[in-house]
Amino acid sequence: MDNSFPQIKTFFGFGCMRLPMIGSEVDIEQFKEMTDYFIENGFNYFDTAHGYIDGKSELAIKEALTKRYSRDKYLLTDKLTESFFNSEEDIRPFFQSQLDACGVEYFDFYLMHAQNAVNFEKFKKCNAYETAFKLKEEGKIKHVGLSFHDKAEVLDNILTTYPQIEIVQIQFNYVDYDDPSVQSKKVYDVCRKHNKPIIVMEPVKGGSLVNLPEKAQQIFNELNAGLSNASYAIRFAASQEGIRLVLSGMSDMAQMKDNVSYMKDFKPLSETEMGAVARVTAIFKGLDMIPCTACHYCVEENHCPMAIKIPEIFACYNRKKIFNDWNQNMYYGRITSEGSGKASDCIQCGGCENVCPQHLEIRELLKTAVAEFEK
Repeated sequence: MDNSFPQIKTFFGFGCMRLPMIGSEVDIEQFKEMTDYFIENGFNYFDTAHGYIDGKSELAIKEALTKRYSRDKYLLTDKLTESFFNSEEDIRPFFQSQLDACGVEYFDFYLMHAQNAVNFEKFKKCNAYETAFKLKEEGKIKHVGLSFHDKAEVLDNILTTYPQIEIVQIQFNYVDYDDPSVQSKKVYDVCRKHNKPIIVMEPVKGGSLVNLPEKAQQIFNELNAGLSNASYAIRFAASQEGIRLVLSGMSDMAQMKDNVSYMKDFKPLSETEMGAVARVTAIFKGLDMIPCTACHYCVEENHCPMAIKIPEIFACYNRKKIFNDWNQNMYYGRITSEGSGKASDCIQCGGCENVCPQHLEIRELLKTAVAEFEK
């Protein structure tokens, strides 16, 4: 745990990428209830980005949060995403549109979004960091940070280039901790080397650490603690030294109440619980899963011209592998009907891979799904 930024209450934040929905629209009334419950229980950190829910997350925050609470009751984080600017001149108007969408005059934290080796070059070319630092001088941003999806050496380069960065948001959970592709532990170590407080995203790996294989579930059940699977994942992240905040993308009130129940009076994992987490991790490492976090970047902004529901297809594949659930064949049929493409409809354009934060070889993985579901 880390106690920097004392204005952040507790170690838990509300990630607004997976809000409650009614069809394709945010369920504003339920979001209001969740916001009220969150604030009433002593929390105050909200995280969004313009691309979340096709731009609807920012607008929902305006309705559920900023119109209803005084500015001292919450901290709001937004992000600068590569796809929304092509020059330095684009950044300020886009930033102002974000302030307007959220209904605020400043952001408490503003992050350079989903940084990796490729888009960092664009951010440098367009003076994105320099613009953010100027906006901070003007009082429109209180703190500048970044969110990160790449190898540890890339983050080391970014933080060396811009030591003014105040906080780093990383993907961190017990399955990705030693994963050679995600490199959670190595990325975490770079943050520690540069003395940067850490915000954790994807603590439950897009829900994968909530719905567990039977053998893994049995391990947590044997603890007889009456705690949810999410509690072990979120508390694992929050228990690490240097972690300032853990975000959870809650999509209903039940998830909110569960998360609040163990984060309001946070207690780090015990040695027994850490041992159980290690055993569950070993089980996951033995599974042939697709490491998709269901962020949906690959299908937003028309990145897939064939309208293939890539995250949903990968989720079907993983559930079939984890639970040996043949019902997933039926679900696959539903997903690929009603105007959505099948995995075999992929035209190999690569648009999805260009925006995937996990750097997945999506085109090859779709072939794996074809072999599994379209035999």
